[in-house]
Amino acid sequence: MGLHHGAGTGEHRRHPVLARHHRRVHRHQCEHGDGQAAVPHHHRSGIRSPRPRPSVPARIPPAGRPRDLRVTRIAWVVGSGGLLGGAIAVEVAQRPGWTLFPSPALPWADPDAVTDLARTAVRALIHEAAEADADWSIIWAAGAGVIGTSPEQLDREIEQFTAVLDVVAQEAGGTAAAPRGSVFFSSSAGGVYGGSASPPYTENTAPVPLSPYGATKLRMEAVAVRFSERSGISLLIGRIANVYGPGQKLGKMQGLISHMAKAQYSPSPANIFVPLDTVRDYIYVTDCAALICDGIDRLGVARGAADAPDARAQQVVKIIASGQAVTIGSLIGYFRGVARHNPNIMLGSSPTVSMQALDLRLRSVVWPELDERPLTPLPAGIHATMLDIVGGIQAG
Repeated sequence: MGLHHGAGTGEHRRHPVLARHHRRVHRHQCEHGDGQAAVPHHHRSGIRSPRPRPSVPARIPPAGRPRDLRVTRIAWVVGSGGLLGGAIAVEVAQRPGWTLFPSPALPWADPDAVTDLARTAVRALIHEAAEADADWSIIWAAGAGVIGTSPEQLDREIEQFTAVLDVVAQEAGGTAAAPRGSVFFSSSAGGVYGGSASPPYTENTAPVPLSPYGATKLRMEAVAVRFSERSGISLLIGRIANVYGPGQKLGKMQGLISHMAKAQYSPSPANIFVPLDTVRDYIYVTDCAALICDGIDRLGVARGAADAPDARAQQVVKIIASGQAVTIGSLIGYFRGVARHNPNIMLGSSPTVSMQALDLRLRSVVWPELDERPLTPLPAGIHATMLDIVGGIQAG
């Protein structure tokens, strides 16, 4: 599909009150029902007091910004109400030179309204970027699909994604705005590499999805590549590992770590349907958001100067992962150490087990310099996730 898999980079808004303790924890080694109103004391082993919960990222108000700092990029985060999208919105708002483009959530239940609102947003985004002489980006972090989601819902997700990209191509494709623009699409490493051979998987590994969810992500990648080729707008596809961390709604928990963390304060156990020697790669959500934004900046460098006559749109695939292989058995051990008691889990079976790979070790070979950074250690990330859930339960 003409994808690049090899090596190829004003003002800003800062949240006035958001604590930064959920951001990066430095490390020396590299490591994606209603609760009760209050948590009994005997359930709080190892958890002294909850930290303040982060504000909803999509509602970050614009703050005063230094006049001498020029805006270099304006970014619209689609899906800022979710775990990853919310963290990306926070990262964008706090990132020097970047500005978070304010836009209401897209009304996914109404396809026509999605198209109309997307068109209005894209026009405003391009205009604001032109006024600031800045680059612009659309960061797609939306999507409710998981392994086991119905084919009908997955098809609707593809249709909505395609419709929004069509709007972007119509408004910016082939214009002076195209070289200044970029799109990021959040794909799933676990979905597309589920049936691939010879882990650890890299960007050079042939994708072999095991589930309709993984196949859908691969189809959406192809849609994005065709969009980039015809519009002249650069594209970064992030094949993301298992994302976890604070910021999820209690009624819509995703991922094993979040379910295990919530189960520590609930009579209902977290169900584990895969063998304990199953290997996964977990990346803390704020680390993932920072890496995505660094990748978008790097994409601009790969394209070169925006006014160069021979500058061509780039299509780049990069794995977004910690590079640390963790078995489910080890994960249980981390929870035992953090909570200071045995995790509330139950082993079982599920029809979706056949769609789950046993070994999902990941290693990025594209722009590896971006991966040379301190990441949040898994125990610290688990602890922050548990604190966030405790705060949510106590807040009712």
